[in-house]
Amino acid sequence: MNERWVVNASPLIVLAQIQCEHLLVDLPGEIVVPQTVVNEINAGPANDAARKYLSHAPLRVVAVLPEAIVQGWDLGGEETAVLSFAQQNRGWRAVVDDGAARRCAHVLGVPVIGTLGVILRARKANLIPAAAPLLRKLKDEGFRLDDEIIRAALSGTVGEEWA
Repeated sequence: MNERWVVNASPLIVLAQIQCEHLLVDLPGEIVVPQTVVNEINAGPANDAARKYLSHAPLRVVAVLPEAIVQGWDLGGEETAVLSFAQQNRGWRAVVDDGAARRCAHVLGVPVIGTLGVILRARKANLIPAAAPLLRKLKDEGFRLDDEIIRAALSGTVGEEWA
């Protein structure tokens, strides 16, 4: 895939929890992570899967100056950095799960994808054998996503069923 992604903490954390963090590198053509996202993850437990991944991952870490228009949305520092980077560097897709951040991205015209979308794209690219089992693992780990959204996304995108 020839996309360029700027990734927030949540997708990194939850994909690392199910040993699928590599999808963030395998899918897009290029990926960056704002320093504020790295700082948030590194502030977590030493044995955290995302923190371990960041210690050796082939990710480019970038410093980001927050955009005033993004700061006006009163998002977290990590979401602000992700959306500011995408706003400053047109052609980059923000990888965020937070609802308010996704609404902000929509208003600003920033392309966005979430963890669900990453998994669906991985399935379509044949990087994983099935999406539903990974989504089940995410839900088992506490990732909040509505069953109806999952059902519609699976059947409409990759032809899988959600039980």
